[in-house]
Amino acid sequence: MPLSEHEQRLLEQMEKALYAEDPKFATSLRSTGAASRGRAALGVLVVLAGLGVLLAGMAMPLAVLGAVGFAVMLAGAVLTYFAFTRGNAAPAEGANGESPSTPGSAPQAPRSSGFMDKMEERWRKRADGDR
Repeated sequence: MPLSEHEQRLLEQMEKALYAEDPKFATSLRSTGAASRGRAALGVLVVLAGLGVLLAGMAMPLAVLGAVGFAVMLAGAVLTYFAFTRGNAAPAEGANGESPSTPGSAPQAPRSSGFMDKMEERWRKRADGDR
């Protein structure tokens, strides 16, 4: 059942608001492309192949074969990791150097998002005497 025009406009407004508030999170919610899913599947297959080589190296007393199997497993894990993280990066600046945001919105100050940033801010306030 398709959405009505009013529901589509509401959905677009919510998407724009989410993207303006937290672009990195909004980008991570978008589905990954078929290419990154393919790279992730290839990475998993490489990890499994490396595990097989590692087990073969353990079955035969060949430490070199075990080390090669571990290296192949590591390469597969790195390939899988990058398949999932490359698509989740925040979008780059526009051609004129402006950050992507909704039209007509005021530029936002950089936000601290991490736990350590919040703790540092509390520490600074406490050191300044502001509670």
